[in-house]
Amino acid sequence: MRVRLPVGRPRTRPGAVAADRAYSSRGNRAYLRKRRIKAVIPEKRDQAASRKRKGSRGGRPVGHDADLYKERNTVERLINRLKAWRGIATRCDKKPDSYLAGLHLRAAMIWIDDILRATE
Repeated sequence: MRVRLPVGRPRTRPGAVAADRAYSSRGNRAYLRKRRIKAVIPEKRDQAASRKRKGSRGGRPVGHDADLYKERNTVERLINRLKAWRGIATRCDKKPDSYLAGLHLRAAMIWIDDILRATE
């Protein structure tokens, strides 16, 4: 992933990574910490219980930015709406241009649907 900036070499490191509880392992968090990337991953209940059971040896609770996590949920819901169209979900197009055209068409359909709902 590359993030374009006005000048200089493009950044290849995101500021934060948002994921669900399935990716809250110690290894994933260590990898992100090593690359100086903020992890927006909620802690699993069993991991929190294990940490608390260890007492002071269990370490600190993980930080969790709830606002950034809500944005992740918004993006995930949009992707699910895009994939509700079978052509996008199955990726049956042979060429990237036709797949991108399908994405644009589906996005336009979602946008029009939202406008119609707002006017009702």
